[in-house]
Amino acid sequence: MAKKILMLCGDYGEDYETMVPFQVLLAVGHTVHAVAPDKKAGDWVHTAIHDFEGAQTYSEKPGHRFTLNASFSDVTAESYDALVIPGGRAPEYLRMNAKVVDIVRHFLTAKKPIASICHGAQLLAATGLLRGRKISAYPACRVEVELAGAEYCAIAIDAAVTDGNLVTAPAWPAHPAWISQFLTVLGTRIVT
Repeated sequence: MAKKILMLCGDYGEDYETMVPFQVLLAVGHTVHAVAPDKKAGDWVHTAIHDFEGAQTYSEKPGHRFTLNASFSDVTAESYDALVIPGGRAPEYLRMNAKVVDIVRHFLTAKKPIASICHGAQLLAATGLLRGRKISAYPACRVEVELAGAEYCAIAIDAAVTDGNLVTAPAWPAHPAWISQFLTVLGTRIVT
């Protein structure tokens, strides 16, 4: 059964972590509404490409302009079945928006499926509802995850963790595991 999924975007979200799940979820028949605060359908956000090139942290290069297909002002969390939180630098900004945090709280409280990757944990932590959960995220977010009362799962960069309705992963190399586990939580069946 197709689901209606909300994707929370913002400027300088990770390019791959935004575009790939958006396209995959559409490809398997789900409806995905990509939104960003203060933006409407047809507007776009800047994305960034983060890569692992041997430095102490990731490098950042300009990504694509990702076109939003729904208006943030029209979002009613109750009308969505699931939530996707891409990583990158966008969650750092998004967590300061009270409406965004309330939307994420709704999904956590209602135990609806949530897929969060990389720095998306910053937005999850802002809700105050992570106590006792098992969360993976980009390693730099470990402190925030633990301060929020969750158990940080230090897993391989290409792995993912499912804790009930919550599917998390450290970064875009985990897309196969992260998206597969999220599709399972959604109840999506792909028949070949």
